[in-house]
Amino acid sequence: MKSSVPSSQVAPFIASQDAFSTAWLKLSALVELTKPRVNFLVVLTAAAGYYMGSARPFDLSLFLATVFGTALVAGGSAALNQYIERELDARMPRTSRRPLPSGRLGAPSALVFGLALVCSGTLFLSLAVNGLTALLGLVTAFLYLLVYTPLKTRTALCTAIGAIPGAMPPLMGWTGAQGALSTESLVLFLILLFWQFPHFLAISWAFKTDYQQGGFSMLSGADPTGRRTAGRIAAYTLALIAVSFAPSAMHLTGLVYFAGALVLAVYLLVFGIRAVLERSRKSARGLSFATIVYLPLLLVLMILDKA
Repeated sequence: MKSSVPSSQVAPFIASQDAFSTAWLKLSALVELTKPRVNFLVVLTAAAGYYMGSARPFDLSLFLATVFGTALVAGGSAALNQYIERELDARMPRTSRRPLPSGRLGAPSALVFGLALVCSGTLFLSLAVNGLTALLGLVTAFLYLLVYTPLKTRTALCTAIGAIPGAMPPLMGWTGAQGALSTESLVLFLILLFWQFPHFLAISWAFKTDYQQGGFSMLSGADPTGRRTAGRIAAYTLALIAVSFAPSAMHLTGLVYFAGALVLAVYLLVFGIRAVLERSRKSARGLSFATIVYLPLLLVLMILDKA
């Protein structure tokens, strides 16, 4: 049976559907460019930093402004990082499906989008929160994009350098609440700093072939036996566990947090010891997953048991 709808009416409808699909695909690619799963941890750590530094009564509007501005800067930095590394990402199976190497998004669009997010996030933080938090956001983006990213193809020290901007979000949260840094905020910074080593060293070991194909200078690529990588995983895991008890020692948290941190320390040690002894891809992936579980739970405990 032939359709009774004239073809002159069907064509515009199909065209509008195609335009909608194209716009939706581009929007999805832009969202993916911000690395939402990674930036969930950024938002969580910034939120924890704000809450731990906040006074009563809790200022919800300032909290939301701090977290939103931090998320904009982090998302923009992630987009610009993928713009810079688009050719390297195309060489690695685990990153070849990202928006730029897969061709779902053009490089100019990613550049403009990333710059817009970083600039608008910095401006928003300076106007809605305070200048110090905006400055920390700008420093984070600078270190991540112009120091850490270029060094990833030059030296294995990039992991240590990249841990610094990675540990800045809780400081941004803290200064969002207090407008100043303190010794207590340094503890949050150190927790995030040390956490990144077992997490990223485990990832680099699990995907060392990918990183070698991409031209990245990771410790695992120059460590065929895995002993050096395992040694650093052990050292930084122990450092992380030690500093995780500092909030209780400084009376930022109470006994509930201390007990929970102790349980989480045992949990992390189990996976850490296995990764150090086995030095296999499976044990490295297990440790990477364990660190992803460990950090949010530690922060939630900290929030729930704030002194």
